[in-house]
Amino acid sequence: MAINYNLAKVYALSDNDPEFVMQIITLFVTEVPEDLKQIDLGIKNKDHKLAYSYAHKIKPSLDLMGMTVAFEEILQVEAWTKAEGKRKEIEHTFESIQSQIDKAVKEIKKDFEI
Repeated sequence: MAINYNLAKVYALSDNDPEFVMQIITLFVTEVPEDLKQIDLGIKNKDHKLAYSYAHKIKPSLDLMGMTVAFEEILQVEAWTKAEGKRKEIEHTFESIQSQIDKAVKEIKKDFEI
């Protein structure tokens, strides 16, 4: 049973098509960690536009994968970028998102033998 993610939306969207589900989770496992690196870079370099563009990019993936806390936190990152906030204001939130995604990726890789 999945602890760090929920595929209910993926299965609903795919009409329970296992190939489609595998495409979605494979994209999540390969792309979202790379996108997180760009958000981190944007935060560290105070490049709000970079952080925003990648936060915005992964937002639907977090929703689709049933990661509600990470989804809410990525909204906070987007708001922070728009306000051009200070780095220390968002570091803890980003670390939380990163931790949740790392756990989900590890669990997905194990569950689906990717």
